[in-house]
Amino acid sequence: MSQAPLLEARRVSKSFGPNPVLRDVSFDVLPGEVHILAGENGAGKSTLLNILSGIHTQYEGELQVGGVVQKFQAPKDAVRAGVATVHQELSLIGSLSLTDNLFLGREHINAFGIIDARRQAREARALLRELDLDLGDLNEDDPVERLPISTQQLVEIAKALAAKANVLLLDEPTSALREPEAERLFERIEALKRQGKGIVYVSHKMDEIYRLADRITVLRDGALVGTKPAAELPAHKLVEWMIGRDLPSGEHASASTHEIALKVEHLVVNGIDTNATGRPDVDDVSFEVRAGEILGLAGLRGSGVSDVLHALFGDRAGRAIGTMHLRSRDGRTSRIELARDLPSPAAAIARRIMLLTNDRKGKGLVLDMDSKENASLASLPRYSPQGIVRERRESAATERVFGQLGVRGETAAPVRLLSGGNQQKVVLAKCLLTEPEVLLLDEPTRGVDVGAKAEIYGLLAEWARQGMAIVLVTSELPELLRLSDRIVVLHRGQRTAEFSRSEATQEKVLHAAFGA
Repeated sequence: MSQAPLLEARRVSKSFGPNPVLRDVSFDVLPGEVHILAGENGAGKSTLLNILSGIHTQYEGELQVGGVVQKFQAPKDAVRAGVATVHQELSLIGSLSLTDNLFLGREHINAFGIIDARRQAREARALLRELDLDLGDLNEDDPVERLPISTQQLVEIAKALAAKANVLLLDEPTSALREPEAERLFERIEALKRQGKGIVYVSHKMDEIYRLADRITVLRDGALVGTKPAAELPAHKLVEWMIGRDLPSGEHASASTHEIALKVEHLVVNGIDTNATGRPDVDDVSFEVRAGEILGLAGLRGSGVSDVLHALFGDRAGRAIGTMHLRSRDGRTSRIELARDLPSPAAAIARRIMLLTNDRKGKGLVLDMDSKENASLASLPRYSPQGIVRERRESAATERVFGQLGVRGETAAPVRLLSGGNQQKVVLAKCLLTEPEVLLLDEPTRGVDVGAKAEIYGLLAEWARQGMAIVLVTSELPELLRLSDRIVVLHRGQRTAEFSRSEATQEKVLHAAFGA
């Protein structure tokens, strides 16, 4: 690698009002390297990326691109200078086509002043081939809002690649991707390194960090802790730099002798296009989960694992059939026909079944409401006799749960101002306030830092010890293996394998997820 940085920030500081969020931070990225930017939520990573990408224009210090001092006034200035960004939160316009999104703001114009649609479509198809991006039954002219979240994330990455930048800023780019999709992205990153591109990469996934990193820089509380080659910064030292405290293990005792809390028989979830494809999203799946057990559901994108959770939560009304046997803590078992007895999420909540969605900002939170209002939304009838909210009762309940979860930050402010980890804890608080006996978790640690992630692991272990039945979906295989007592694997909507904790390995789970 050449020692002349492609991008360099020198002694950068930034405050919001009286609150400093970056203090005298220096950072650079060299040609042909992946430079990991690590730290807890609130450490200042996003603020630094926003300065590098032209979103924050008021700051102290100096920014250089290719040795030339730059003062970006807008993100388009950064793109013109060769710096492209993939933000964690999607920036696509859902009603526009994939092609229109890829070239938005830098359209190809022909000699007549008209958009050259053929050239854009040709280049879009080439980018899709580079990323091996499968659109299923859709094509590049369909609105992107029809694509799954994971595919939209890959479109964001394709959009950055289309800018032909020398520096790519990638903020949690695999947060919505499953293993094969992430693998394709990693291969693309290696190709970009060989071309001499510089990549600034933010991730909370330890295996991902050490898979990709050439160097690692750690921020904590807005200050630079240090920068080292990845080979000289072992994982335990990285965690120490990031958080400076011990982490809960997340271990819990086996629940193999406990009563069965939930039994699912012959679950079928028809897709929107099942009649056209002849294949339901979930095809005759059965499983059971015991009180105090964490059951992992594993599968690639399109396997149906998230559809299973949504069906059990009443969120696939009219499309889900099958039977649930639900045992309450008082020992009674009720038989539930999904098509008849579970018409809505409200019906599931009434039966003490709760779902944590994989899209906290789109579906889990109302971003302009405060933390208390968000946390009590799903259980509001408990605090609203005769339709009038009893605020003192509501506040007491939310404060108690916030204390259990360790929610930090100003809970009276709009929840959008909290860090990702604290936002996720607010969604967990919303789940807990419904007092679930079965908790369905879809990507419970997506987009949270290593400290918040470990705290969530500890919470799940504690809830399992208290007898809660938990069904877990996560795209992070190490997390699935660490937390699950058993793992059931799906491929294209059908069950292919089940493993105990002692039997499960990454290789076995992936093998079954591919249909073996």
